[in-house]
Parts: sequence; structure tokens; C-alpha cells
Amino acid sequence: MRVELLTVGDELLLGDTVNGNAAWLGRRLADHGVAVTRSTVVGDRLDVIVEAVTEALGRADAVITTGGLGPTGDDVTRDALAKAAGVALVRDPELERRLRERVAAAGRGLRPMALRMADVPEGAGLLADSAGGAPGLRVRLPGGTVYALPGVPAEMRTIMEEVVLPELADAARSRDGGPAVARRLLRTAGIWESELATALAPVEALDGVALAYLPDPAEVRVRLTAAPDRLDDVERRARELLGPDAVYGTDEETLDKVVHRLLAERSATVATAESLTGGLIGAELTRMPGSSATYAGGMVAYSTALKEKMLGVPADLLARHGAVHPDVAAAMAAGVRERLGATYGVAVTGVAGPDPQDGRPVGTVFVGVSGPEGSPVVVEPRLPVPGTGAVARGIIRRMTVVHALELLRRVLLDLPVRWAAPPGGGDAREDREV
Repeated sequence: MRVELLTVGDELLLGDTVNGNAAWLGRRLADHGVAVTRSTVVGDRLDVIVEAVTEALGRADAVITTGGLGPTGDDVTRDALAKAAGVALVRDPELERRLRERVAAAGRGLRPMALRMADVPEGAGLLADSAGGAPGLRVRLPGGTVYALPGVPAEMRTIMEEVVLPELADAARSRDGGPAVARRLLRTAGIWESELATALAPVEALDGVALAYLPDPAEVRVRLTAAPDRLDDVERRARELLGPDAVYGTDEETLDKVVHRLLAERSATVATAESLTGGLIGAELTRMPGSSATYAGGMVAYSTALKEKMLGVPADLLARHGAVHPDVAAAMAAGVRERLGATYGVAVTGVAGPDPQDGRPVGTVFVGVSGPEGSPVVVEPRLPVPGTGAVARGIIRRMTVVHALELLRRVLLDLPVRWAAPPGGGDAREDREV
């Protein structure tokens, strides 16, 4: 079963919008055993869309489009599909009724232009959106089927999960005689991609097993692909080679979810004190519904003065060493834990750039965790500097968030700690791995 992706929109071609829909679709289709053979981006031009759809169906069994189903003049995907099918656009009375009801419920007047969203190629099937947005379309064309989905990510994902993915998975099983492979993601944090690949070489050498390495800042996901009856054994072998503490989760088990689960199991809470990340750790810890049960709150003490005033960092420590120092991270973690009444305190201080600070180069970061027992634990991951400018700064900040949550995970599980910062703020190590 071969599928091609076609994302529509001038904003994608011009770089105004990142093409996150294609990335999400590729991952979810792979999870369901459907091969994505090509992904194409086109602008809001009717003839270009017709050409792209026709050519794609000459290579693939199905095409998934996103975008171009809205009410404005540049939303021409439905027009292109009608032209490709050689049919007219017709007004669907049920869609029109639902559209009028939705607009009336919002207390707004209906503009005639909006009724374009009720026009569909004659003979097309409607793909219902339980989230309440505009439906997608299923259009049969010579050579295969086109699934036209909205560009709004939430609406697109709902229709894919509820309608399109089950249909394509069933078609793949029917066409290919059953699922040949199964897939699983192993999630790691703070480990080099090359380090993982070296350790997992024996698994990659196995017949019928494929590995893919999917890096993000300070994280690497390893996708295992094998026959369904072998996948558990392949995962077990991979974990043995990586060591008992390397994999923090599988599939959709993200690092923030793992931390919340570990805290809940201990009836514990965490508070955060942030400098260079400016609240990003707190934002990560509040993504998950119900996170208030284990996240007490946080303080953003960006300036040196506020580290003393808000978190109780000793003034003489700040005067001697500046704000970027392991002892400052330890004091921040202990201070936020005490002031917010949490079981654990997590703190970060460092240099995101573009310039050095307190004699420390860009990429220097100290992460501290203070718990109910013993002295705070502080690490210095010594992040690599990924270029210069705003992009580099953003990556360093994201890496710091990952290292903070990973250190908390290790403290909660009483696991060995990587890159422990020595007393006095000397170099913990010379390399700059993440």
C-alpha cells in the first residue's frame, strides 16, 4: 500500500508556516504499516494541484491532501479535485445546514463566501469530523483515492485518526496479506545518536529488523521495526544493550508524562526555578491534563537580583561567582522547593547566548534538583552550540528543558547521574556531548 502526501498552501512554500502536518501524517501512517513514498508541497493554484494529484496517483494507491478547503478565494483544493474527476461542484444541503447552525451558535452572521465550504465534488464522500470542524472529502479518481483533509492540525488529525487511518490500514492488510511489520519507539534523553547506534549495532544486524534514529534537541527516539511476533524480543535485546536506565519511555510516553507518573506514584510534587529557559520547563510540565496534581508551580528569576530576592540565593555566592554556577543552581532548586512547599525543586541557570556571561561560554548550563533527602544534585550537561543567533538560542533552551526533566527522572528513580558538576564549578568533562 503506497501513499503520497500533498500539502497545499502558499504559506508552506514561502516558509511562513512550518509543514508540521506532513511530519505528523508520515509518523502516523508508518505506525499503521502504510508506506509513504513521497511528500510534495504545492501552492494555492488550481492547475498545479490538479497536476500534482494526477501524477501522484500514477505512482501511489492513495493521496492525502491537507489545506485548501476553507472559504476564501485561495482555497481551491475542492475545485481542483472536481476538475481532476471531471465533475461539477455541488452544494451539499446537510453541510450547508450544519454550517449555518455552527455560525448561528457562535452569535455571528453568515457571510455568503462561507457557503463555499458546503460545496463538494459531485459523487465525493464526506469524512466526518467529530471535533465539529469542516469535514474532509473522499474522491475516487482514475488510479486511486484522494483523501482531502483540512489544513487546521486539530481537524486534520481528528479525521485521520477516526476515519482515514482505519481505512488505509484495512486496505493495506487486504492488499498485502496482513501486517508484515510492527513498530515501536524507544525514547532516550541526553545520549548521542552515534552512541545509541554503536550500542545497537547487533540489533541492527539482525535479519528482518530495521532501526531508525529520530533526533530532537537532547533527545533521540529509536524506531524498531520487526515482524509482530518478534518485536517484544527485539525491544528486550535493545534495552539490554543500552543499559537499564537509558530508555525513559516508549511510543507516546513523553518525558513530561514519565516525570508526572513517577511523582504521582510517590505522592510527590515538583516546583521549578528558571533562569535561561524563562518558564519553558513549567510550560512542559503543564502540557498534560491533570498536571496540577504533581506540579506545584514555578518562579522565573531571570535577573541576578531576583535569584537572591525570590529564591534566597546567597548574595556573597552571586558576588563571587555570578549567576551561572553549580552552587547557584543548587541554591535555586532548594529555594523554590522551600518557598513553594514542593517535594522536589528543579532549577536551571546558564548561558543561552548569543554572548558569554560571567566568564562562561555560550552553552554552559547547570541543572539542579533538590529533594527531601540529602544535598541538591547538580549536573553540567555542557551543551553543544548549534550555530549562532536566535535558532541556536532556542535549541539550547530546549536542550536545557530536556536535561532538567531527565535529571529529575533519574533522581526519582535513584539512577546514576550523568555529568555531575564538581564543587567549585570546575569543568566536569572536556567533551560537549548531549
